[in-house]
Amino acid sequence: MLKLLKTHFGFDQFRPLQEEIIRCLLGKRDVLALMPTGGGKSLCYQLPALMLPGLTLVISPLISLMKDQVDALKANGISAAFINSSLSRGEIAAIQKDALQGKTKILYAAPERLSLSEFQAFLQKVKVSLIAIDESHCISEWGHDFRPDYLNLKTLREIFPETPVMALTATATEQVREDIVQQLGLDRGKTFISSFNRPNLSYTVLPKKDSYGQLLEILREHRDDSAIIYCLSRKDTENLAADLRTEGFKALPYHAGLESEERRINQEKFIRDEVQIIAATIAFGMGIDKPDVRLVIHYHLPKSVEGYYQETGRAGRDGIPSRCILFYSSADAGKQQFFIKQIEDDLERKNAFRKLDQMVEYCELATCRRHYLLSYFGEDYREESCGGCDICLSPLVEFDATIISQKIMSAVIRTGQRFGMNYVLDVLLGSKNKYIFERSHHQLSVYGIVDDFSKDDLRRITGQLLSRNLLEKSGDEFPVLALTESGMSFLKERQEIRLPRPGSTARLAAPEAADDEYDRALFEKLRLRRKQLADAQGLPPFVVFGDLALRQMALYLPQSEENFARISGVGEQKLKQYGKVFMEIIETYAQENNLPEKTIPVKRSDRSRRVKREGSTYQETKILLLRKMSLEDMAAARGLVIGTILTHIEKLAAAGEDLDIGYLRPPAEKFARITAAFQQSGGTALIPVKEMLGEEFSFEELRIARLFL
Repeated sequence: MLKLLKTHFGFDQFRPLQEEIIRCLLGKRDVLALMPTGGGKSLCYQLPALMLPGLTLVISPLISLMKDQVDALKANGISAAFINSSLSRGEIAAIQKDALQGKTKILYAAPERLSLSEFQAFLQKVKVSLIAIDESHCISEWGHDFRPDYLNLKTLREIFPETPVMALTATATEQVREDIVQQLGLDRGKTFISSFNRPNLSYTVLPKKDSYGQLLEILREHRDDSAIIYCLSRKDTENLAADLRTEGFKALPYHAGLESEERRINQEKFIRDEVQIIAATIAFGMGIDKPDVRLVIHYHLPKSVEGYYQETGRAGRDGIPSRCILFYSSADAGKQQFFIKQIEDDLERKNAFRKLDQMVEYCELATCRRHYLLSYFGEDYREESCGGCDICLSPLVEFDATIISQKIMSAVIRTGQRFGMNYVLDVLLGSKNKYIFERSHHQLSVYGIVDDFSKDDLRRITGQLLSRNLLEKSGDEFPVLALTESGMSFLKERQEIRLPRPGSTARLAAPEAADDEYDRALFEKLRLRRKQLADAQGLPPFVVFGDLALRQMALYLPQSEENFARISGVGEQKLKQYGKVFMEIIETYAQENNLPEKTIPVKRSDRSRRVKREGSTYQETKILLLRKMSLEDMAAARGLVIGTILTHIEKLAAAGEDLDIGYLRPPAEKFARITAAFQQSGGTALIPVKEMLGEEFSFEELRIARLFL
C-alpha cells in the first residue's frame, strides 16, 4: 500500500483513518466514511482500486467532479474514465468496451445512469470489485442535499450482492448516517468517522450592513487569493460578479442556469487561476479539486448547517489558513422561510424549517462557532477557546441582562406559552397589532413595558435565552416559545444573567482605521482654513466641509484628486472649488512630518451598482439618450411612461454617469423662470415650484430642468 501511495499519489504516509478504511475494503467489508473536505476521502477507494483485480465503480453527482478526478488520476498514471451526459453514444460505447476488456481500473458514473437498463446490462458483464458512492448524504431525505436519483443506488446491491460498497460524505448528522446505512444496506459494514474539525479554517459572521462595502474590503485584503462567494439566487451571482468586475476584480458567475459550456469555462478559469473569484449558487463546489481557495464567503444565509459546513470546507484544503465569512441578517432568514413555505410535502417542509432554525442559531451565537459546528455533527470539542472564530478572538461585550430577560420570559408566560417570538416581542414593545387587541393582550402587565431595546435587539436576546436553555421552541413553520424548567427556576429564584450586548459585534477581519486615529494637528489646520473660506463667502463652516470630512482628510492624507474625491461629503463641485486648497495643506503637512498618503476605501451604494451595471434597464435608457431621442420617443421605444424614463435619467446622473442631455434642456426663457422658482422655493421639491409657475409648466419640464441646477 505504501509503495502504491508513493508511486501514484506522491505521499509517504497515510492521513488519519485512510489505511484502516483501505484494509477494511480489501477485506471485502462495506464502509461508511465520514471525512471532512480535504481529508483524503478519494484516496480511500482510488488506492484499493489499484490492488483489486477488477473495476472500481464510482458514483459521483457532478460532471465537473468526474472530469477533475479522471484528469488527476490519469496524471498519476491510473487508467480512469467517466460516463455521463456530456459524452456521445459513440464515446460511451468506446469507454464501455475498454472497461469490458479490463483496460480501465476506475469508472465514474452519475446516479441517474443506473436507472437505464442498458447501463445495468453493461455492469453485469463487468467484474466490479468495489463500489464507491461519493456524496452519499444525497440518498437521505434527512440530509441537506437529497437527490431522488440516489435512490437508484439500491439496485447496485441487487446486481452486486457480494461486492464491497463504500459510502463517502463530508457532512452527515447521526440521523443521516443511519439513513445511509439503511438505504444502501451497509449493516454488515463498518463506520469510520474522522474529526470534523478543520483547524486551519477561521469562522466569522458579520452583520449584513453595507455588506457590499465590507465585501470589497475583504476581497482587497485577499486580492491575489482564490475566493468563492455563495449567493442565494442565479441572478445574484451574475449581478455580483458584474459589480466586482467594475471594481477591478476578476470574477465570474456560476449557477445551474448557465449553458453547460459557459459553466465549464468559468469553472476551468477559476481552477486555473485565470479568475480569482467565483460568485456562485450552491451548484458550485461539490468535489472541486482546488486546494488553494483562501476565502469562502456566504453573501446570503445558507439553508442548513450541513450545507454551510460543506461549502466552507472548500476553503484551505491544502491545510493552509483560510477564512470562512458569512453575512447575516434576519431578512435573509425571512427569504428562506418564504421558499420553504412553497414546499408541499409536510415532512420535507418541517425538516427544512428545522434546518434553517439551526442555521440562524449558528449566526446568532455568543459562544464558540467551531464548538457549535462540531457539536452539530456529534463531536465533542473541549477546548475553552478555538482561537479561530470571531467569538473566541474578539469576545462580545456583555451587559447585565437580568431585567430584560425577566420581561421576555414573563411575556412568554402571560401570553400562555403558545405564541411565536415575533408576537411576544410585539406585546413587549406595545405594538398596535390587531391580533394583540383581539386577544386583549394589550391589557397584560407586560404590554409595552420595553422601550430601551429595538425589536432586533430583543430578537437577539431571546435567541441567547434559547441557547442558554431558559426558553425552548416547539413546532416548525410556526414555532412557539415556552419556558424550560431552567427558565422557570430562573424566574422563581430571581437569578441574574449576563448576555452579549445587542449591536456589539465581534469580527475577525483587521479593524478599519477608527476616526480617533486621525491626526489632530492636521485637523486643526484644516478646520482653520475651512473657517476662513466660510467667512469669506458668508457661509457656516459645515457648508464647506463637515467635521467628518475633515477627520477623514486628517486620517487618510489624500493628495490626489482621485483619493480626495473619496472623502465623505466631497462631490464634484466641492472637489473643484476646495480640493486644491485643502490638498496643498495636506501635502505640506505630510512632507513636513514624513507621513504617507493612504488609500481611501471606495463604497458603492446598491443603487449606483444597479444603475451602472451593464445590461441594466438604466443603461438601455442611456443608449437612447446617446441617440438624442426625445422623452416621448424613448418612452415609446421602451414601452414605458415618460415618468419612468425621467427616473432613469435622474438615477444615471446621480450615479455619476457621463450624460449628454443638453438637448432636453427647456428653452432659455422657460429655464430662467424655472431656475428662479427653485431658488425662491429654497429647495429641490417639485410641488412648490409647480404651484409658483402654474399650468404653463409640466412636471416633466421641471424634473429635466432640475438636473441642470
